[in-house]
Amino acid sequence: MAEGLVRRLRAELDDGGLRGSFLVRDLLTGTELGIDPDLQFPIASLVKVPLAMATLERIRLGELDGATPLEVAPGRNTTPGPTGLTRFRHPARVAIDDLLYLSMAISDGTAADALFELTPPGEVTRMLGEWGLPGIFVRHLVGDLLDTPAERFDPADVHLAHSLAIGAVTAGQGHRIAQLDVTRANAGSARSFVELAQALWTPSKIDPGIAGRVRELMGLNLLRQRLSPDFASDATRWSSKTGTLLNLRHEVGVVEHADGQVFAVAALTESRVPAAVQPEAEVLMARVARTLRDHLRGGAV
Repeated sequence: MAEGLVRRLRAELDDGGLRGSFLVRDLLTGTELGIDPDLQFPIASLVKVPLAMATLERIRLGELDGATPLEVAPGRNTTPGPTGLTRFRHPARVAIDDLLYLSMAISDGTAADALFELTPPGEVTRMLGEWGLPGIFVRHLVGDLLDTPAERFDPADVHLAHSLAIGAVTAGQGHRIAQLDVTRANAGSARSFVELAQALWTPSKIDPGIAGRVRELMGLNLLRQRLSPDFASDATRWSSKTGTLLNLRHEVGVVEHADGQVFAVAALTESRVPAAVQPEAEVLMARVARTLRDHLRGGAV
């Protein structure tokens, strides 16, 4: 039964111009169901979750103080993002704890790169390995995501950048655009992010205080146009992080039901439709993720 469902959902994704890596796991039983869950993708802003974990670990160890203010210069819009410090016009002093909030809640890229100045990408990858989470690769700053064809076109011609992104992929998921090449970009799979969610929501090598704070930050995520409509309700708590770059749309989260059931959900997708705004893609990826969850929740595997 599950095999037929996966075939049908993969076909629906293909009809909608999407390819994806999906995985839903019952965090209480370990039962899971997915679509190409080990397929690697560049992870865009999903990298801010392991960055938050690494920053909080260094605070726990006494290497950093969350109350320490950092100077953020104005006009630092070398880092992508429509909101947050990227758009500030005047110098600001922001505490490390508050940079964590901005990075996670509104996906503030400038806040994230201020944190990366304290804990470089290689150190974040090393810490993930120590926590038993080796499937996520952190290689570069968030600001590096700005150097793509999208920034070289007039806004009216942004579809051309998406056409380049779609057409430049190589066999084996290499890419002529470095930020979309899984061997050079920050990268991960649905499975690696479900493993991360499992480590945050159930006992693991991660300090319980750190896990609790990251869960709280994911619960404060204000970008809720993607999977949230299918997972948030009065009877559930949805905590997540999104990631977007050119034709990539991702979201990873955990849905906690009032009856005690808890599911980790990871949806990493790429579109072959050359358009920056694709609400239909958001709806489709959410419907696929929810269908997988519903199948598990119903007890059929």
